[in-house]
Amino acid sequence: MVTTTHTSDRLGTDARMAARAARRRGPRASIARYYSLTKPRVLLANALTAVAGYFLASAGRFDLWVFVSLTIGSTLMIASACVLNNVLDRDIDAIMQRTRARATVSGSISAVRAVVFSIILGALGMASLAIGTNGAVMLAGSIGFVTYVVLYGMLSKRMSVHGTLVGSVSGAIPILSGYLAASERLDAGAIIAFAILFLWQMPAFYSISIYRRDEYARAGIPVLSVVRGIRATVVQILIYTIAFVLATLLLPLSGLVGIVYSATMAALGLAWIWLGARGLRARNPEIWARQMFRFSMIMVLAICLMVSVGPLLP
Repeated sequence: MVTTTHTSDRLGTDARMAARAARRRGPRASIARYYSLTKPRVLLANALTAVAGYFLASAGRFDLWVFVSLTIGSTLMIASACVLNNVLDRDIDAIMQRTRARATVSGSISAVRAVVFSIILGALGMASLAIGTNGAVMLAGSIGFVTYVVLYGMLSKRMSVHGTLVGSVSGAIPILSGYLAASERLDAGAIIAFAILFLWQMPAFYSISIYRRDEYARAGIPVLSVVRGIRATVVQILIYTIAFVLATLLLPLSGLVGIVYSATMAALGLAWIWLGARGLRARNPEIWARQMFRFSMIMVLAICLMVSVGPLLP
C-alpha cells in the first residue's frame, strides 16, 4: 500500500510538472496537444476506409463535392469521438504505459476544454456531412459515434469481454459511410464491405491484447486475453482471420470488383491465415502477436487500395 501511494504521488507530481512545462511552450505546442487528442493514427486509418468505401461504390463516377464533404465530415466526426473517448478513459490511460502521457491525463488540457473541442469537431463534421452527402451517411456517422463513445467506451469496454465486438462495429462504420455517400443505398456490396472491416478489427485488436495483456490487466479492462487466457485468444484470432479472408472473397459476388482484387486478397489472406495458424505453436505468443498486428496493418492498407482501384481493374 505504501509503495502504491508513493508511486501515485510521484506520477501526480510528474504530471503536474509536465502540464506546467507544456503550457510554457506556446500556441504551436497547444495545437499539437489538441491534435494528439484526436488519435491521429486511428483517425487516418478510419478516414482512409471512408475514402475507400466511396471509391468502391462510385465505380469511377466521381463527385468532388460529395467526396470532399464525406472526407472532411467523417474525419471530424471520428476525431470528435476520439477526443471524447480520451476524456472518458483518463483513469485507464493513467495506468497504461503507452497512454500515460496523453494531454487529458497530464492535465495539459482539461476535461472541460477537451469536451468543448469534441463538440466543436462533431458539430462541424455533421454540418459537412449534411451539406454534401445524404441522410444515410449522417445516420451511419451518428450510429458510429454513439457506438464508439457510449456503447464501447463507457460500457462494454469496461464491463464485458465482448467489448471488442462492440468497438468493431464503430470501426466498420466509416467504410459503410463512404459507400453510402456514393451509392445512396444499402445493398450487398455495402454489407460485405462493412463485414470486411468489422472482421479485420477482431484479430488486430486481439493481437494487441496479447502483447499488452499485463497493461490491460492492471487497468481492469476485461479483454479476452485477460479473462480467458492467451491460448483462447490465439484461437479466436485464427477464427476471425479466416472469416475476414472469406468476407474479402465474397465482395466479387457483388459485381464491384474483379479478378485482380480477388487474386491479390486471396494471396494476402492465405499468408495471414498461415501466420495466424503459427500462433497455435508459438513459443513466445507476444512476439507472434506483434507480427500478427503488423500484418493486419498491411491487410487494411491492401483492402483500402484494392476496393478503391478494384472497380477499375479486370
